[in-house]
Amino acid sequence: MTDDTAHVPAEGPGTDLARARRNVAVLVLANAVLGAQLPAIFIIGGLAGSTLATNPCFATLPISLIVLGSMLSATPMSAIMQRWGRRAGFWIGASAGALGGAIGAWGLMSGSFALLLLGSLFTGTYMATQAFYRFAATDGAPEAFRPKAISFVMAGGLVSAVVGPQIVKLTAEATVVPFLGTYAAVIGLNVLGSMIFAALDSPAPPRPAPGTATGRSRLELLTTPAILVAVICATVAYALMNLVMTATPLAVVGCGYTTSDAADVVSLHVLAMFGPAFVTGHLIARFGAMRVVATGLLILAAAGGVALSGVALGNFYLALILLGVGWNFGFIGATAMLGAQHSPEERGRVQGLNDTIVFGVVTMASLASGGLMNCSGGDPVAGWSAVNLAMVPLLALAGAALIWLAFNGPRPGSKPETLQKKPAPTGEI
Repeated sequence: MTDDTAHVPAEGPGTDLARARRNVAVLVLANAVLGAQLPAIFIIGGLAGSTLATNPCFATLPISLIVLGSMLSATPMSAIMQRWGRRAGFWIGASAGALGGAIGAWGLMSGSFALLLLGSLFTGTYMATQAFYRFAATDGAPEAFRPKAISFVMAGGLVSAVVGPQIVKLTAEATVVPFLGTYAAVIGLNVLGSMIFAALDSPAPPRPAPGTATGRSRLELLTTPAILVAVICATVAYALMNLVMTATPLAVVGCGYTTSDAADVVSLHVLAMFGPAFVTGHLIARFGAMRVVATGLLILAAAGGVALSGVALGNFYLALILLGVGWNFGFIGATAMLGAQHSPEERGRVQGLNDTIVFGVVTMASLASGGLMNCSGGDPVAGWSAVNLAMVPLLALAGAALIWLAFNGPRPGSKPETLQKKPAPTGEI
């Protein structure tokens, strides 16, 4: 028995809801504290990279390596959580975040771009575990509470949206070596935030007895239409958000504005990412996840249109606000779609598969962002336009997949055959 399974109370509908609410509160706090490191590093990652990279096309590689680290970590971290529980996985993630901050600081002090990139890989492991906060919120929760639980946990990012950019403002130029103070602050956030998980009560699913069914294989899961479309929509929402946000600090500074302006733009963007989460769960419950995802895709398209219409500071603000809201609806809606399509014994398999695919494509989007921004035109305006035009094919893919599922997928409220035949055991988390 793991730490997570100690002192598990007697099961029952009221107990399940009480435990779910407690876990949501813990995860909201964790997202608020630990989550602040990601907007901070995303703001200064490309700028720090530009001070060390020999080729400006590689300036955003630190951010790309964070996402690559997330992709590489998603499946093993999901397996760890399936075997030893969420708490163990989240502690590993916070430790990796602290190590990433330390290696990144070392890279800046020694002038080593390679060390900065290595630190980013470890930060990516933290990012992978943070992505599982939204899944942990649904563990053992009553079905009606799950969309709200996801939304509340994501809403914890509102605090990180404020704290992260403020950390940048306070620390970016506080040391002789630019941005060193920010990486030092990241270490402190991880040390402090790791203590929060002591209050998490999310037991690992019981190991199946030999010979019992363990659910569908990864291939069977991925070829289930509703799961495939949920993965596509989550991937597109996250990839487009990352594509544009990665380029934003470079675009803002390149168009003549200050690092503080870039921090303010990203701060409002992250607020827009998590602010709607207070209502997204209610919207999903009322209108259905597919409609919320479709709305998110339309808002993402509007963000691209605003960005292409000019490079005034107001355009940056509005485009990034729309980008955040579109990501919120698209990503939370897709997460809710996915959560309704697998059984508890398939949890680790499908969640790891989903996030591996999501972060794999996001890695490519992040890599493309730097190249499009710095190497696709003669000036920052041309690069910024190229970044936003690149949204079009991915939006078309997600929109087509969603329309296909609307006409060919399961009816709203129905459950896939696998879930009907193999309901979760009593007390399953």
